[in-house]
Amino acid sequence: MLFPKKVKFRKWHTMRRNPKATKLATRGVTVAFGSHGLKAVTHARVRSNQIESARKVIARALGKTGKQWVRIFPDKPFTQKPPEVKLGKGKGDPVGYEVEVWPGRVLFEVDGVADTIAVQTLIKAAKKLPLKAKVVSRAH
Repeated sequence: MLFPKKVKFRKWHTMRRNPKATKLATRGVTVAFGSHGLKAVTHARVRSNQIESARKVIARALGKTGKQWVRIFPDKPFTQKPPEVKLGKGKGDPVGYEVEVWPGRVLFEVDGVADTIAVQTLIKAAKKLPLKAKVVSRAH
């Protein structure tokens, strides 16, 4: 699973979110490396194990001929308190890493396989993620 080698702060603030506000991604919004990409349609916090699960699905479907790129990296720690612990006593311990994904962000890219296989593969990978996504192709 993905995680940073070193972090400056063990715990981050939980960002405030307005459900009515539609913040869009400004970086990583185009297919830059492969021929097809998986683009986020909704906002979500994607954890490192979810990224790894989707990556494995893509790798299995592409075989040795295809190439894949993971365009997101989980660098934000998230915390949890143990089960059955009363309120108070501070924030929980860091348990893993996640990335905040905004609509418009390209998550994965593939190349080296037929268009139909690439689209089916990315749809399978999207089902492993906690957000809605669509398959986009490179604009030539």
